Amino acid sequence: MAAAAIQTRMAVGRRPCWAGTPEIYFTKAIDNSRLVKMEDPQRSREMRQFGFALACLFLFVMAYAFQHFKAIEYGYKVEAMKSQRESLVEMNRALRLEEASLRDPERIDRMARDLGLQSPQAGQVVRMDTAMPEPSTSVVASLTPVSVVSIR
Repeated sequence: MAAAAIQTRMAVGRRPCWAGTPEIYFTKAIDNSRLVKMEDPQRSREMRQFGFALACLFLFVMAYAFQHFKAIEYGYKVEAMKSQRESLVEMNRALRLEEASLRDPERIDRMARDLGLQSPQAGQVVRMDTAMPEPSTSVVASLTPVSVVSIR
């Protein structure tokens, strides 16, 4: 332990008196303009293969990403359509309920009496469903007389 303390004191407090020769750098101009690069056919073939493999990998990744994002988009569309269908079914149910309440004969009779209308007399009601021809016979055209009655 005492030896370690002595070494640290010497390392901290003492500097070597001779640091060695200073390094001197000289620049030398190198002219490579006359050099001709020889093309290595094996290296260029390897680079083409590597580029082709990289392009294929890129296309596969893009195709996967496209499919993945389209699946997510279609999932959102399906959920939106389901919620829209549910709201339309609920609206249809509400409209059928309103239609049933509006078709109530008692309500119609009460409104008619409030407007001053009276019950029809015998012979005033003409059923439209009895005027239709029977489905067993074929009818090309039919003439039904129409009379206009004006009430003054």
